[in-house]
Amino acid sequence: MEIVYFVVLNVLGHLAFVGARMSTSLFALRLGASPATVGVLMALFAALPMLLSVGTGRLIDRIGPRRPLLAAFCVLAVGAALPFFFPTIHALFVSSTLLGIGFMHVHIGMNSIFGAHGGPERRAMNFAWLALAFSLSGSLGPLVAGFAIQGLGFRHAFLILALFPAAALVTLWRDKRPMPRPERVARHERARLLDLFGLPHLRSTFIVSGILATGWDLYSFLMPLYGAQLHLEAGTIGIIMATFVVRLAMSMLIRRLRQWLIITAAMCVAGASYLLVPLAASAAPLMLLSFVLGLGLGCAQPVIMALLYEAAPPGRQGEAVGVRTTMINASQTFIPLGSGALSAAVGMAPVFWLLGCFLVGGAWFSLQKVK
Repeated sequence: MEIVYFVVLNVLGHLAFVGARMSTSLFALRLGASPATVGVLMALFAALPMLLSVGTGRLIDRIGPRRPLLAAFCVLAVGAALPFFFPTIHALFVSSTLLGIGFMHVHIGMNSIFGAHGGPERRAMNFAWLALAFSLSGSLGPLVAGFAIQGLGFRHAFLILALFPAAALVTLWRDKRPMPRPERVARHERARLLDLFGLPHLRSTFIVSGILATGWDLYSFLMPLYGAQLHLEAGTIGIIMATFVVRLAMSMLIRRLRQWLIITAAMCVAGASYLLVPLAASAAPLMLLSFVLGLGLGCAQPVIMALLYEAAPPGRQGEAVGVRTTMINASQTFIPLGSGALSAAVGMAPVFWLLGCFLVGGAWFSLQKVK
């Protein structure tokens, strides 16, 4: 039941983040923004987290996750509510930045909690629970945002999304129980960040994690643009995106298949799905492709986090998660900028095809680890 409690907290924070990202791109288009401007907005969700993630991981290693999580839920609520009070493109720039910073702390803090909960034999399943939390909120966020936009308009949709992290903040504030955290290890010399990249298993995990995260996070940027290009309603786009994250068979896969085999298969499935997206011109095939894409990428996430936690030196697990988060946010910062400019110049199809080829190349790299 304690794991379920942390699942709920993660769902409340992530739901607001995912819903706000979709709402921000659609609201910006409604306000007359170009795809390139939407790319800048999506990049702002990751720009400061790219710079602050390692420091946040070290902070959580040192003081534990409770206080950073309290601050994170507060920032998420403020960031999500801002466009309600100031419905302008300028407010969206500030909101995107706040939401990115807030969710970065939630992401690193929750990974620290789930990795430390129970013994090493439970770690893969703990991260499967965390992935299930992301799956649930990743499905609900676009649905809540899409139907709130259709029924109440963009301003009230942002206000509704702000209620979820506010509820998480109140819940965590009232719960005074100690939270799971990795065992603290005394450091007799200054630990260098580059030492983490010197560990072969950890370095390989960073590489495949970055490739998978690119396929994962660019979906939330590309699909609203593609749906708007096809003149789909916000609710329909929300339903399409809700089918993206499906991980019901995850626990069975984790128990029966080798870790690197799961990662290789996930990249192949995701790459093939992205290659086929430009061929889909209506809601039904997009839902099917989103389902397959989410199934592939979703199965790899808990495996990646378990590998990362196990390969990190004792007492530096949060820092390792911070490095991964920096890599993810770097891709979220620069790739949307390039994707927005490229889609404005040549259309959406080449962007999907390039991403698909990138994931297939990552599958070849991962295959070398399958023994």
